[in-house]
Amino acid sequence: QLQLVESGGGWVQAGGSLRLSCVASGRTFSSYAMGWFRQAPGKEREAVAAMSGSYQYYADSVKGRFTISRDNAKNTVYLQMNSLRPEDTAVYYCVAGRMDGSDPVYTSTWYFQGQGTQVTVSS
Repeated sequence: QLQLVESGGGWVQAGGSLRLSCVASGRTFSSYAMGWFRQAPGKEREAVAAMSGSYQYYADSVKGRFTISRDNAKNTVYLQMNSLRPEDTAVYYCVAGRMDGSDPVYTSTWYFQGQGTQVTVSS
């Protein structure tokens, strides 16, 4: 069992940066694939970034701007977000689970999810 708690969201102007953190409770953190999803009002939930072992996935819309990383010693996964755009505005959720393939939606199973943190980017 893992409990995930996100932090680091907030308000930023377009072009700015934020770093989201997700701290997991539990001793098996390192055995899980980790990811970040987001959901904007009126839109479907979208996979933003995920990592499993040495593999990393990024949505096309964030490639080159966002970076996912983890520190197993701290039970923490991060999402560094640079060059933010108004369309990045959403609630961001941290997830933990298993990636059986390269796709975080169709070939992955996410067992745990945090409560979410709001990111608002103004133009």
